[in-house]
Amino acid sequence: METLNLLMEGFGHALTPMNLLFALIGVVLGTAVGVLPGIGPAMAVALLLPVTSGLDASTALIMFAGIYYGGMYGGSTTSILLNTPGESATVITAIEGHKMAKAGRAAQALATAAIGSFVAGSIGTGLLVAIAPLVVGFAVSLGAPSYLGIMLLALVAVTAVLGSSKVRGFASLGLGLAVGLIGADVVSGQRRLTFGQPLLADGIDIVVVAVGIFAVGEALWISAHLSRTTATTIPVGRPWMGKQDWKRSWKPWLRGTALGYPFGALPAGGAEIPTFLSYVTEKRLSKHRAEFGHGAIEGVAGPEAANNASAAGSLTPMLALGLPVNATAAVMLAALTSYGIQPGPLLFEEEPQLVWGLIASLFIGNLLLLVINLPLAPLWARLLQIPRPYLYAGILFFATLGAFAVNLQTFDLILLLVLGLLGVVMRRYGLPVLPLIIGVILAPRAEKSLRQALQLSAGDPAGLVSEPVAVICYVLIVAVLCLPIAVWWWKRRRPAEADLAFEGARSTVGLAERMDAHDDAVRRAEHEGAVDQERR
Repeated sequence: METLNLLMEGFGHALTPMNLLFALIGVVLGTAVGVLPGIGPAMAVALLLPVTSGLDASTALIMFAGIYYGGMYGGSTTSILLNTPGESATVITAIEGHKMAKAGRAAQALATAAIGSFVAGSIGTGLLVAIAPLVVGFAVSLGAPSYLGIMLLALVAVTAVLGSSKVRGFASLGLGLAVGLIGADVVSGQRRLTFGQPLLADGIDIVVVAVGIFAVGEALWISAHLSRTTATTIPVGRPWMGKQDWKRSWKPWLRGTALGYPFGALPAGGAEIPTFLSYVTEKRLSKHRAEFGHGAIEGVAGPEAANNASAAGSLTPMLALGLPVNATAAVMLAALTSYGIQPGPLLFEEEPQLVWGLIASLFIGNLLLLVINLPLAPLWARLLQIPRPYLYAGILFFATLGAFAVNLQTFDLILLLVLGLLGVVMRRYGLPVLPLIIGVILAPRAEKSLRQALQLSAGDPAGLVSEPVAVICYVLIVAVLCLPIAVWWWKRRRPAEADLAFEGARSTVGLAERMDAHDDAVRRAEHEGAVDQERR
């Protein structure tokens, strides 16, 4: 009952004219960046971090949440109409959605994507309301060793899962930890990694890091690799579904939600894995399996629901534990810290209006997105007609202006350029960006928990494993690190075992052949002896 009362108070805060306006702005911007390939919600939030510095913290976060949910919605539009996924999580949607559009069923594909996203987002936000307070109640009882273990597990899990190479992932994490530790030591006040530059004594502002890596780096990289050709959209009729479409869609919506929410709450779980699992599940369970690959509506409904449910799932650890599990959540967490708000389980007690207003705005944003996306889908797809040079030049201009507005220092522009070039180099050599951003955010907090744990144990390293949760986290870390090695060893051993088995089988066959030949010779000899005896 207390949770319900807090949620009602959150609705009262979110429905104020100012917050409602910024929620609308957020969902419109989010849909737009979701439509444009390569410009995801993380980049949009990073770009707007400096712009929102004058807003109230809850108002800014409400707008960022709208951008996050809107980005998940918008990617399906171009996937269906143009076969051009705006987000990596909408690649699966393009498989069946574009086939439906080419068959004259673009309206039905867009409708099931929008309604499924609304259903999944609403259920996922409801689960966030129910689960987050429970996680907070558990997290409040934890000590510094457990928090350190949880943060290290998040860092290792994100690094080990993302990217094609674990070495590149840990290299990115090392860069993030190094950037996060720049500045004065919180205990001794000793400067570190400042290279004698006094302007680095307070560290690098997280806003400059996020804008440089995401906005500048992404814009430079994409503008150098995307073609300038524009696409032709497929005409869309009345965006609604018939009775049979509803019948075939509602179960995939629910199954997609069940897959998307838990994966979204895991470090590096993201939306790609649950959308793929949802597609495979619907293909196996569907009574219209022959339609898959030719425009099956279940192949759009399930993955889109999983996509949006994962967005709600990712907000659960961010709000309850202060742990970001994807790029957008990491930048939103950076926004919290830029307002001087300490993320973590105490956030629900210290900033209840902010937290519950944000959660209530998710319900409102979902409804706004449903109203906006159904009639305006063809208009969103036309955003791809914007010339690429104008688009990315504008992004670079606003990124530079926003970074300078943080501290009004020219030095920040130099840092912005260096970080932007670092982002380009990371993309060129396949280094994932997320470990760097999460490393920058969690490095000071992990160091603080490490210091506290060692102080409590009088410097004894055994104090780091003095709590059961910490022990479990370190066991999981070892498992995450050792599992790839075990798989590699097993794959190397299997061919040798197969060769031995083949040699053994060949020897057995040879022995059997020799025994058969011996038996044939004996039978021939006996037969010839019997014939000779008859002749005599």
